[in-house]
Amino acid sequence: MTHLQAGLSPETLEKARLELNENPDTLHQDIQEVRDMVITRPDIGFLRTDDAFILRFLRARKFQHFEAFRLLAQYFEYRQQNLDMFKSFKATDPGIKQALKDGFPGGLANLDHYGRKILVLFAANWDQSRYTLVDILRAILLSLEAMIEDPELQVNGFVLIIDWSNFTFKQASKLTPSMLRLAIEGLQDSFPARFGGIHFVNQPWYIHALYTVIRPFLKEKTRKRIFLHGNNLNSLHQLIHPEILPSEFGGMLPPYDMGTWARTLLDHEYDDDSECNADSYNTSAKDTEKDLSPKSMKRSQSVVDPGVLKRMDKNEEENMQPLLSLD
Repeated sequence: MTHLQAGLSPETLEKARLELNENPDTLHQDIQEVRDMVITRPDIGFLRTDDAFILRFLRARKFQHFEAFRLLAQYFEYRQQNLDMFKSFKATDPGIKQALKDGFPGGLANLDHYGRKILVLFAANWDQSRYTLVDILRAILLSLEAMIEDPELQVNGFVLIIDWSNFTFKQASKLTPSMLRLAIEGLQDSFPARFGGIHFVNQPWYIHALYTVIRPFLKEKTRKRIFLHGNNLNSLHQLIHPEILPSEFGGMLPPYDMGTWARTLLDHEYDDDSECNADSYNTSAKDTEKDLSPKSMKRSQSVVDPGVLKRMDKNEEENMQPLLSLD
């Protein structure tokens, strides 16, 4: 075991070997092969190429060198292409801070039986008057940056549960294709995290419509890991044990405290709201959301427009497979 594996338990070391093809004898050579590819993309500013940083990308792509490098390049390219999102990329940024305090995201105290961190989002908590969807995305990315420092989570990964209870049609109408594409690019295509499952609970019909529109932009591996449970929490419990879930998900623990993860990131500044009001939060995030280009999308309508499904390409409809629904 090298010093780069020092934070891993014996069980996780074995998992990294079996599932990720991680070999301590060739670890430094693997890292160097990825680092050597940096010169092939002079158009990208690689701000970090140290061993520990590159290692997380290798783990995210099961030590396939080129795939790890491509993810590394996309990570920095995404940040270069969306500079406004990362200008004030810290927990105390007013928009990010408010999103964090409303549980975007939340993190459960207990890991699941695979050692994965369970992230939770309560969609209806979004206060449109205080922060934007871009702020929520920034808060999620910032949180993942902090969590991925843990080598155990680099190997074991994450699970995401999104509760759509009381998420209104009006709120959903803000989920434009360009906004969703920005999130997909940032989370699926440009971040070195392993997501073992994405679980929707209590989703209304327009969330089904939303998924139908974004499905073509998801990788097949991502599609297979999305589960729509509806109101059937028993199906959720078959995959995540109720002993570690809060009562909102039919679990045995008390209701989730939305400020749990925010307090971890903000520490003593959690209760300092002097900068957080509707007029003062990061306007660059608002501008980013306003100026998102729909050119990379085939559709620029709101994803919950009932007519959007009728305007989908016929071939695309025929190729679609139904999402695993556990209603």
